[in-house]
Amino acid sequence: MTARHPAPTDRAPSDTGRSEPTPSSPVGADLTGLPETALWTLHQRAVEARRPDAVLRDPKAVELVERIDYPFADRFGTSGLQSQLQALRVGCFDREVADFLAREPRGTVVSLGEGLETTFWRVDNGRAEWLSVDLPEAIALRERLLPAERRQRLLACSVTDPRWMDEVDPAQGVLITAQGLLMYLRPPEVRDLIAGCAERFPGGSLVLDAVPRWFGRLTLNGKVRTRGYQAPPMPWAMDAGERDKLRTAGPAVAAVRDVRPTGGRGLVGALLPFALTVPPLSTRRPSVTVLDFTERPERS
Repeated sequence: MTARHPAPTDRAPSDTGRSEPTPSSPVGADLTGLPETALWTLHQRAVEARRPDAVLRDPKAVELVERIDYPFADRFGTSGLQSQLQALRVGCFDREVADFLAREPRGTVVSLGEGLETTFWRVDNGRAEWLSVDLPEAIALRERLLPAERRQRLLACSVTDPRWMDEVDPAQGVLITAQGLLMYLRPPEVRDLIAGCAERFPGGSLVLDAVPRWFGRLTLNGKVRTRGYQAPPMPWAMDAGERDKLRTAGPAVAAVRDVRPTGGRGLVGALLPFALTVPPLSTRRPSVTVLDFTERPERS
C-alpha cells in the first residue's frame, strides 16, 4: 500500500467548515494499483464480520463497505475461506496492539500503510495516540470515510520516507504496525525500514506480516487473481521458518517473536494447529512477527 512519494503532508483533526459525507451518502473509491488493496482487505473483513459465527467483530468495516460505491463482490468475490483467513491474521495484530496498550496506555500506535483498517475502533483504550501513514490517495479516502478523531492523526507520506518518524513522540512507548504492507516493497526497502524503526524508536516494537515465498512467486507471475481482480506483485516474501533472519536488518533489533492465529471455525479451525506445528506447512506459511527493539542505554 505504499511507494516512494514526495514530502509528507500532515492531516490532523481540524474544524475547516468542510462538509463531510453523511453515513447515507455513497462515497466513490477511485483507487488503483497498490492503494486498491485497501479495498480488498476491507471487503474480506466485512464478509467475515457479517457472519453470525465470525472470528472477527468489525462493524465499522461493514459500515464502510455499505457506504463505498465500489463493486466489491464483482472484483474480489465472496470466499468464506479467504475472509476467515484474513480475519485470523487481523486478530493477530489486534492482540498485539491490545497488549501494548495494556502495558503503555498512553503510548503511540503507528499504522504504516493503514488503508481502511479499523483497528482503532476495535481495540482503542481511550488514551493512546494513533498515527496513520499512507499514500496521499489512500489518506484522502480515509479522511472522507474515517476522519481523524481526537488522538488520531492522518499523514500522507510514503512509509519509505523516514520523515514520518519525525511525527512520532516516543516518550510513552511506540508500537508500529505494518499490516499487509511489506510484501509490496523491495527487499532492501524492507531492511531499511526495519533498521530505521529500530534505531529511531528504542524500546519500541514492530508488528509485521509476510507471505511465504511460494505465494510471492505466484504474484510475480500474475497468478493470484479472482474473476475481476489481480493481486499486485509482492517482491518481498519470507517463509515463517526464516523469521529469525529479520534480526540481521539492524543491530538494534533485539528479539523476534512469532504471533500465531487462534480460533478458526470448521475445517480451518481443525487444521490450524496442524498447519502451525508440522513442517513443511509450519515453516512455509503466512506469518505475523513481532520485532522488539533494544532499549537506549542510560547515560551515567
